[in-house]
Amino acid sequence: MSERTGPNEDKKKPPLSGRRAFPSSNSNDEENEVPEMEAFGLIPRGFNPKDYLHVVDIYMFKDPHEINKQQHHTDKYYNPKLIVRRGQPFQIQIDFNRPYVPQTDQFWLEYLIGRHPQQNKGTYIPILIGDVLKPGQWGAKIIHKEKNSIRLSIMSSATCIIGKFRLYVAVWTPFGILRTPRNSAFDTYILFNPWCQQDAVYLDDEKEREEYILNDVGIVFHGDINDIKLRSWSYGQFEENILDACLFLMDKAELELSGRGNPIKICRVASAVINSRDDNGVIAGSWDNTYTYGVAPSAWTGSVDILLEYYSSKQPVRYGQCWVFAGVFNTFLRCLGIPARLVTTYSSAHDNNANLQLDFILDDEGKVDTKLTKDSVWNYHCWNEAWMTRPDLPVGFGGWQVVDGTPQETSDGMYRCGPASVQAIKHGHVCFQFDAPFVYAEVNGDIVYLRREKNGTQVIENIDTSHVGRLIVTKEVGGDGMMEITEDYKFQEGSEEERLALETALMYGVKKQTTQDTVYQPQKDVDMELQVQKVVLGSDFKVTIIFRNKSRNRYTASAYLSGNIVFYTGVTKDEFKKHSFTAKLEPSSSSSFDVVIKSSEYLSDLLDQASFHFFVTARINETGKILAIQKASALEIPALRIKTQGETVAGKEMSVTVEFTNPLKQTLENVTLRLEGPGVLRTMKKEFRQIPANSTLIWEVKCIPRQPGLRKLIASLNCDALRHVYGELNVQIQKP
Repeated sequence: MSERTGPNEDKKKPPLSGRRAFPSSNSNDEENEVPEMEAFGLIPRGFNPKDYLHVVDIYMFKDPHEINKQQHHTDKYYNPKLIVRRGQPFQIQIDFNRPYVPQTDQFWLEYLIGRHPQQNKGTYIPILIGDVLKPGQWGAKIIHKEKNSIRLSIMSSATCIIGKFRLYVAVWTPFGILRTPRNSAFDTYILFNPWCQQDAVYLDDEKEREEYILNDVGIVFHGDINDIKLRSWSYGQFEENILDACLFLMDKAELELSGRGNPIKICRVASAVINSRDDNGVIAGSWDNTYTYGVAPSAWTGSVDILLEYYSSKQPVRYGQCWVFAGVFNTFLRCLGIPARLVTTYSSAHDNNANLQLDFILDDEGKVDTKLTKDSVWNYHCWNEAWMTRPDLPVGFGGWQVVDGTPQETSDGMYRCGPASVQAIKHGHVCFQFDAPFVYAEVNGDIVYLRREKNGTQVIENIDTSHVGRLIVTKEVGGDGMMEITEDYKFQEGSEEERLALETALMYGVKKQTTQDTVYQPQKDVDMELQVQKVVLGSDFKVTIIFRNKSRNRYTASAYLSGNIVFYTGVTKDEFKKHSFTAKLEPSSSSSFDVVIKSSEYLSDLLDQASFHFFVTARINETGKILAIQKASALEIPALRIKTQGETVAGKEMSVTVEFTNPLKQTLENVTLRLEGPGVLRTMKKEFRQIPANSTLIWEVKCIPRQPGLRKLIASLNCDALRHVYGELNVQIQKP
């Protein structure tokens, strides 16, 4: 985004700078010429391409009822081309002029995107035909051969660029490479995949995926907190040409193609291009009640007209206000496969200088001075949340991220906002990018009433801490009702925890003006430490908070512990433990406080990898200073034990046993065990109806290893109450 050129950027591309050996590639629309015959040298006179393997046709299985669009949940797109989601296999069939002979014929696939395809940028992807597909990595294998045809299963990378790729089939001959001619019918769109565990936008709940990806209508809540109104909005992400229009937005934003696999980057540039300020983006905002030469914001019923008009005219569409920006943004996100929802905050603060307080300046008579007062509180404000992991932040801050396309304030020089982690906003950890302080202030700012004295000094008259961000809502999953999500963003209004989060935000560098504008001083003479006991899943454990008072003062601290269950990607699912306590801190001494976490508190909500994330925030009451600490921890998941009996020789029967002891205080039901070992045994499955508490299961398997050498046996156990239970064993298979 930093390499933005002037207003005449379309007319003439600047010459290459000395910094790049290669022009930047930021258009999905542009193409390069791909030679149909790439000669290795001089071509002998008798050379006839028809003598070699020759592609007659490619069948893409691209109709809505066919396997690809069905399996990839893309059958709703009104688009004749193949649309697949990344990190998941899809199929194509190639018809040759004669049967394919693997011993002598060599062909491969090439996927290209943009004007300057390069392998290291992920914009040129050659795919050789192999024997196995590795999850989440590019590859292809033959799954069916018949006469002159072969059917391929192709796996795309789970981090692949999102966009429209061109497909070529290349055949090797001794004199050069023969390629299929450019044919747009073979173009393949690749989208984000919330169904794929390796994808950064993976969402584990099918009902939520149906709502946040596949639902093409929604509800906008508006009005004000005492009079909530609602209206429907048509997102229309599957309508004709909408997918192309959404890809065009990324071209318009000049997002490098190589960055288009990253949902963080896509959301950040999209939040800028949705509004027309500073980049001629999609919608021109207007809040002044005059909508000359345009459509009044309240007249739109959905996103499709706006996106199609922008796609054809390339000029901002007039006019929008916050729910229009949010509605169009939601269409963009869902269309590309990023789970998204439209959120409304009632009494949303627009904190002009991000000092976490809304300064309302009163004149002599106590009336608000409109000239001097720059901050404002909106009756309601709509933004979006997009679901993704945040590998750029510490663990615990993935999940819902605020993105806002409404132009309110500039961020890094442009009108854009987000993605900002909702979890970071809740706990006041606003040091994490992007724009968390602004969003924090939108839902948490204090309203400060200042009176201007004659000599120019300002006196604080009153502080209202409960007005801003009173209610935050979104449409419920699978219905048209309202779901309140205020507690995702903030603690109970007026609670100790809420004030602690605010003071944490201050400590993390959010400006909060005091009347003297003093710099915020942290508490230096008290240290706080957090220890989490390592235990096996199913046990109670304790969390210990240790305070070290290094001063000669006696202090008391108000502390709050929050325990959250997180996905292994760092995305928070639930807060399962809340505990507030007061600590007396004697001079020059340490005191520790144990909080017991019972298995019954976490087992019902536990996720696959049994990961927790703890926040502790404490205020030293005498000084008002804040201590804050966070820690991720995981329970020990019991392993499977694998053993072999007798000799292990290729071609001879051997015996493998798998053992598992149930650690939980409950019976495990409908347990599936799997065992596999490439070259030793094919995947075997066994179902067990029940494994009682503390009992041990033993499963014995006989097999005949095929290949000598060092092999690996891998076993897994799965049931509703327990996942990610694995075992493995290296086995040396002897030669016979």
